[in-house]
Amino acid sequence: MRGSGADVKLSIVIPMLNEAAQLPDLFAHVLPFQRAGCEIIFADGGSTDSSAMLVKVAGFILVKSDRGRAKQMNAGAAQANGNALLFLHADTRLPDGALQHVTQALSGHKDWGRFDVCITGKPFMLRVIGRLMNWRSRLSGIATGDQAIFVRRIVFEQLRGYSDQPLMEDVELCKRLLDFSRPACIAHCANTSGRRWETHGVWRTIFLMWRLRWEYWRGADAAELARLYR
Repeated sequence: MRGSGADVKLSIVIPMLNEAAQLPDLFAHVLPFQRAGCEIIFADGGSTDSSAMLVKVAGFILVKSDRGRAKQMNAGAAQANGNALLFLHADTRLPDGALQHVTQALSGHKDWGRFDVCITGKPFMLRVIGRLMNWRSRLSGIATGDQAIFVRRIVFEQLRGYSDQPLMEDVELCKRLLDFSRPACIAHCANTSGRRWETHGVWRTIFLMWRLRWEYWRGADAAELARLYR
């Protein structure tokens, strides 16, 4: 696959849990990717609303899994037919030309990558947070799930996918991916919802996320951090 962009067959894996309210907009977003030849897989973690039914009616692939973003993404990846995987959060939207950007990135010497992120919402600080996240990611080589991480399937399988942990699964995966290559950092924004920051308070959420990352770096248990996050 490396060095041949024409060989990139992308599977987009979307973990979901009770996302019925925003699924129509998400369907409209991913439909052009499906028409362009991408495989669209929704990995449901036990939704109690109409999410699973809506996915079936819309004609996308539905995979059922135990609850947990890592479990769900691994379950979706296991059913994928593409030789490249992109993991998309349900509240994130890819930029125009995303498929071409991924194809170009994986046609060179990169085994994985991510997009820049822009956080949507009214508070000005959300734009600042997004820029800081992008700067930190370029410096460290670590991406967050909001940045739509993509990876060669063969590499993902060699790593045995995401670790089964309830938080920081994206950070943990990126650390292992760095053994293969630095990420392709695509300077086009994946737009992700700022509802978490707006609901719980921008500064409160910033300090919480800094604390969680610091504690994780120090070796704190991911399950305990997930409890703090909730």
